[in-house]
Amino acid sequence: MTKGAARVNGGTQEFGTLLRRFRTDRLLTIQGLAQASGVSVRGIGDLERGRRAAPQRRTVAALAAGLGLDADECDRLFAAAREDRSRPSAPLSVRTFPRGIEDFVGRRYELLTLAGLAAEAAGPGSPAGPARAGAGPTVVAVSAPPGMGKTALALQAARVLADRFPDGQMVLDLRGTDEDPPPATEIMLHVLKAFHVADTEIVEAGATGQAGLYEKLLLDRRCLLILDNARDEAQVAPLLPRRGRSMCLVTSRKVLTALEGVHRMSLRELSPQEAITFLGGMIGEERARREASALSEVASRCGYLPLALRIAGSRLATRTGWTVRRLADRLAVDKRRLDVLVAGDRKVSTAFDLSYQQLTPDAATLFRRLSAVPGPDAGAACAAHLLGRDLPSAEDVLEELVEAGLLDIIGDRFRMHDLLRLYAHSRLEAEEGEDGAEAVRTGLYRWLLDTTVVAGRWFEPGHGAPSPSYQGLVDLSSTALSRQWLRSQGINWLAALRAAADAGDHAVVVEVAESLHWFSDQWIFWGHWPEVFRMAADSAETLGDDAARARHLNYCAWTLIVCERRPADSLPISTEAHAVATRAADVAQQAWAHFYRGWAYRNLNQLVRGTEHFGRAAALFASAGDVHGSLQARHGQSHILLLRKDAAAALTSFEETLVFLEAAGAAVEPHIAAATRIGVASGVGRSLALLGRWEEAIARMRAVVRHCAERGDTAAESRHLVHLAEVLIAAGRGDEAREALHACVTLAPGADPQRIADARALLLRLRDGQ
Repeated sequence: MTKGAARVNGGTQEFGTLLRRFRTDRLLTIQGLAQASGVSVRGIGDLERGRRAAPQRRTVAALAAGLGLDADECDRLFAAAREDRSRPSAPLSVRTFPRGIEDFVGRRYELLTLAGLAAEAAGPGSPAGPARAGAGPTVVAVSAPPGMGKTALALQAARVLADRFPDGQMVLDLRGTDEDPPPATEIMLHVLKAFHVADTEIVEAGATGQAGLYEKLLLDRRCLLILDNARDEAQVAPLLPRRGRSMCLVTSRKVLTALEGVHRMSLRELSPQEAITFLGGMIGEERARREASALSEVASRCGYLPLALRIAGSRLATRTGWTVRRLADRLAVDKRRLDVLVAGDRKVSTAFDLSYQQLTPDAATLFRRLSAVPGPDAGAACAAHLLGRDLPSAEDVLEELVEAGLLDIIGDRFRMHDLLRLYAHSRLEAEEGEDGAEAVRTGLYRWLLDTTVVAGRWFEPGHGAPSPSYQGLVDLSSTALSRQWLRSQGINWLAALRAAADAGDHAVVVEVAESLHWFSDQWIFWGHWPEVFRMAADSAETLGDDAARARHLNYCAWTLIVCERRPADSLPISTEAHAVATRAADVAQQAWAHFYRGWAYRNLNQLVRGTEHFGRAAALFASAGDVHGSLQARHGQSHILLLRKDAAAALTSFEETLVFLEAAGAAVEPHIAAATRIGVASGVGRSLALLGRWEEAIARMRAVVRHCAERGDTAAESRHLVHLAEVLIAAGRGDEAREALHACVTLAPGADPQRIADARALLLRLRDGQ
């Protein structure tokens, strides 16, 4: 029951020492003495090692008879037994420090937290001082996925905190992952015997009174109880003292949600540096320093999971002829990684098996299928799709996986550790077959792309809200909800799009990318738009669709200008788009090619050429009846005038653009209209500033920033905060400019990184009085 080897402090252990001496003098093994005396092998071993108090008289007599002791030797053995039994209140300390505890690394915050809680439990002053008035037992529940080092933390805590609990420190294995773990009554009995409670008193109390004895035992003692590897609340709840000054540390793979009045602690992976330090301690500093890069890869491939790190370190420590690079390369193969993480009878997969086998069928199915999710996390809608259930049912199953320690929950997202994902995928292939696993993946990717199209079309002209017949699992009833889903699922739907391209589903690739064109304005600095639209252009070429290819080449040109800030590199792409559009007789895409060339030249400060291409674009858009293109061309021409410092002409041009927008009315998609209004308002404000109309300019710019924040467009907000600061600086209002710039540099992720850099540079200039 007690983990590892034990020792009793505060006594001579004379009975056990004497018993061992008599046995070895007679050349008897423990098994031989057990056979001769009728006392169990385990009982004799525990007595000799001091793991249990001296036995009652009848047991001593049986041992004496089995040993064949003479009268003098019998008297000595009985006297030793009486002496041990006369000290029932001797402080007992059961400390267990399995091999490996000496190399404990990390968990500084957790140990400091436990030390603080222990100080509250033990009270002020010396470790032996009185407890704080009115203080009750302190209970801490530590939960974590398998292999995360819960037991190691508990044992380290037992070592660090032992002096605060002089009446006893016990580490008890509750064997929660066994098929038939011991009930609370068995654990209580073990504790009672360890504290020398007489067998007669236990028998007299009976099964119903045993809990009372346990409570009474702990009432006046300051003890530290480590209840390691608890199965569930039903097993552990009766063991938690309700009164007294003890501290109880419970570890479990499960969250033990139903336990009330406890402090909770959840363990995560070690940090990369802690993991490398841990491995270095196992293989030696010189070897670790010599192959630092490979060791970092090993730590990463282990997912910084303590169990995996220990196994990897053990393999390296016992294979001194191996390079660290050799192990790193073996771990790099996903399908083999869990097979490599084996050392003797230690396997990472075995630790995972124990949790998986306790899941209900639905939870096991979802756990397996979540391995098909390409990104690091998933939502309830994704789980519902994988299970083929409604959202409430899927949420219940997700909660079971969270409670079992197999999923982490971050906000409304569910995350699985990398090694657990590999294990889950192995179970998926083993239980549903390779064809079944592929069907799960294909179905998930199809669902991701279908949902992406519906969400993206919210922002596309001529589409907007989903049709009334839409019955999807994801709530896409507003642009805000669609934006949130597309962003949170970006890694997942991008992987699905790549898979579609690899599988030759070119029509799907084009459709998905087309649905995301105007949404990309909402998430400019994501980092993957060039890939998305290049894939679509290549798929369109394979399909022989020149019109679609021209469109997506134009989108690629946009990504290089705006997302990548490489306007010069965009020019060959927009030139190619123009040639393809001309071959397809697509006037609108010819116009867009000119528009993007004009934008690129504007950013390259080649304003004459920019004006020329914006003019050509405007004429072609008008002939094609493309309202959105005409609006953007007018907007682009206005900015050229602003860059030329022709304030009056720029102001007139921006105002005319706004008149055009209002006249177009419902013909302009709401998202595009809103973004254009913000751009025009900013242009008007900056034009007014050039004219020295400071109050009007500043009011306009503040309104622009406010509207960007209300729309959740962080990229635009960062851009216009810098423009506002520039206007404030020009107006001689440096303090207000500093406020705007500080607001810019503290924006959430999604801000324009160049504008953040601009804001920092302006702050430095203001500080230096420039």
